[in-house]
Order: sequence, then C-alpha cells, then structure tokens
Amino acid sequence: MTDPLDDHDGRDPDALRDRAGLDPDPRDDQHLLIDDRVLDRIVGYAVEAGMDTTTVLEIGAGTGALTDRLLAVADHVVAIERDSELAAFLRREFVDAIAADRLTVIEGDALDAEWPAYTASVSNLPYGPSSELLFEMLPRGRPAVVLVQREFAERMAAGPGEDEYGRLSVTAGHYAAVTIEEPVPPTAFDPQPAVESAVVRLDPRTPTYEVSDDDRFFDVVRGVFTQRRKTTRNAIRNTTHITGIDDPAAVLDALDEEILDARPGSLAPETFARIARLA
Repeated sequence: MTDPLDDHDGRDPDALRDRAGLDPDPRDDQHLLIDDRVLDRIVGYAVEAGMDTTTVLEIGAGTGALTDRLLAVADHVVAIERDSELAAFLRREFVDAIAADRLTVIEGDALDAEWPAYTASVSNLPYGPSSELLFEMLPRGRPAVVLVQREFAERMAAGPGEDEYGRLSVTAGHYAAVTIEEPVPPTAFDPQPAVESAVVRLDPRTPTYEVSDDDRFFDVVRGVFTQRRKTTRNAIRNTTHITGIDDPAAVLDALDEEILDARPGSLAPETFARIARLA
C-alpha cells in the first residue's frame, strides 16, 4: 500500500494526549490509538479504496490523532466527540482548520447527534456502542473504514457455516462487502484494551437477493438466530413473536427439507431473504 501521508508531518499522538491533559479512562471506553503507523494505514485503506473524501465523518475523535491525518487527505472532516472537554480541546488544537472551514467538531453522543451528509466515514469506534453505531451507519450506503474489536470484526465478515456467522454477519453483508484489513494489537492503544482490535473496510453494495421489506428481513434474521442450535424448522416455529410470521406452517411447507433440517448458522443470506418473502 502506498502511503498517502508520506509528505504529511502529522501530530504526535502522545503529544496530543499530553496537550489535552487527558488521563484516558477505559471504563469510559477511552482507548486512544497512539501507534502512528496504524493511524496512517487506516487513512491509507480509505484512499487506496478510492473512497470519496470530500466530506469524511469521524466518530469518536478523541484527541484528534486520526482527525489530523484525515485533514491531510479530505476536503472537510466532521468529527463527533461526546466528551465536552475533548471537544473543546479539538476546537483549540485545530482552530486553523476550523477557521478554514475544513473541520467541524460536533459535541455529543453520535447515537443522539444528527449526522450531516458525508461521503465516507473513517473512525476508531468506541467499543461499547460499536454495534449500534454500525447499524446506524450501514443503511446510509457510504463507504467506511472503522477500527473495532477483532471478535466483532470477525463476526461481521463471517460467512455461512463459520462459527462467527450470525445476525451481525447477515446484517453487515446485506449493506456492504466486509474486508478485514489488519489486526491491531492492544499495544497500539493507551490504555491497552484487554482484547485485540481490527481495521475493517466497508464497501456499500446492493444485495444479490431480493428483499421486499428490509424490516421483515431483519426480523426474520434476528428471530431465527435466537434459536441457532435448533433446526431451521423449529427456529421458525418458535420465534413468530420476533419474526412476525403469521402462518409458520405455510412457510415451512414452501421450504425444502434440506433447509428445514439445517441449523440457522449454515443458511445463506439468500435463504433468509426467501423466508422473509414467504412470510
């Protein structure tokens, strides 16, 4: 991978932390990414993929180490930061970029804030709400590079029959092609988390299968996977309160025995879409 930041004299992450006067609190999901090489590569994955960097959304900007590198490749960066002191620091640290209308800092929880229009998202997502944030992000159909827990990344990228395959895999794959770019060790952070992380690239795509109602499709996926150790036949029978299937017998009659005898973890997204259409 070529380095899009080769000529960029980036801000030092440790110096940013010191200037911010921050003592990161892991109990508040504060794990600062301090490895310069990983920070550079995260931006590089977005550039190499040809993502439109006209307006880049960053969720959880922290002390601005990634923000700084995004400003080197993007026309405009929108940084959302829930910590009021860190948001104030970002406004001081990047006052020139704000004055030049190249950076907007939004103070608030990303799950509550109104997201502006953006062309791509590049973020070191907070561990706790990463699932909710991605479920908010994916339907918007914009490419993204995100840093998340490695286990979470593997669940997103898993395919039918793999141990990690589940509701998250089907949901993420419905909206985007998921690529795990690289694992990131705990030593890249301060303080170090107890788990490994991974950089994930999300490239929006249109599903190869037909879904007439997204909500019904996701209800079926959610319901059936609550019974992942049972056969699909029993999972459909037992979860009508989740799936909203009014006539499970009719759905079962329309499905092949091979599907009905299989476990949910072996079903392709196309099969869940078929069940949803039958419902």
